[in-house]
Order: sequence, then C-alpha cells, then structure tokens
Amino acid sequence: MLKILLITLLIVAICVALLGIRIFFFKNGRFPHIHVSGNKEMYKRGIGCVESQDKAAQRKSPLAVDERIR
Repeated sequence: MLKILLITLLIVAICVALLGIRIFFFKNGRFPHIHVSGNKEMYKRGIGCVESQDKAAQRKSPLAVDERIR
C-alpha cells in the first residue's frame, strides 16, 4: 500500500513539474491564456464566452421602460 502511494505521489509531482516548466524556468513565466475571450481569432468572428454574453444580455437597456404595478 505504501509503495503504491509513493509511486502515485511521484507521478503527480512529475506531472506538476512538467505543467509548470514555463512558469518555473522562464522569466515572467505565465500560464497561457486559453479562455475564449482571450482568443484573437474568436474575437474577430464575434464569438465571446458565455459569461460575457450573459452579462451583456442582462444589462438594462437605456430605452427600457420601468413597469410599476400598483
């Protein structure tokens, strides 16, 4: 049981190290920005993320009329 746990921890540590190479070894290293809103080609096509589209849809229109029920 201990042997399997140590092997698992070693594999996880190697994976974390490989995923973090860009951050650990390069100056000003950052994770790549892979969010839809950061993709230039999708921006050109007018495609945005769901969160941005939802936020835009929920904005109150300046032409909206307040409906008051009395």
